[in-house]
Amino acid sequence: MATRTPMRAPWRDIAPHLTDISDKVLFDDVWQRPELSRRDRSLITVAALIAMYRQNELPFHLKKAIENGVTREEIIEVITHLAFYSGWPTASTALTIVRQVFAEADQNQEISREKANADA
Repeated sequence: MATRTPMRAPWRDIAPHLTDISDKVLFDDVWQRPELSRRDRSLITVAALIAMYRQNELPFHLKKAIENGVTREEIIEVITHLAFYSGWPTASTALTIVRQVFAEADQNQEISREKANADA
């Protein structure tokens, strides 16, 4: 599993107050509450982003979901399930994004393996 990185809003340079609110309330409070695991929160977030056709946010949250223990098979199953509830276009678009995220993760994993072998 990848190293867990803290979630932070990416717009401090143009919206510092919104960044502070997002970091403190969303990432440091809501995401840390014990009632749902980070894995479950990631699965819910990915499903919501797919259903709402939020293409911009989806790659980040897919990577975070994998980091939080959601499997590739579970992500594909969520998309398959949502095709019937949020529509085929949202599922099709999500699959295109997922394919890119998976390919990038595979490439990063291969680079890490090569680096580890070179360091050994």
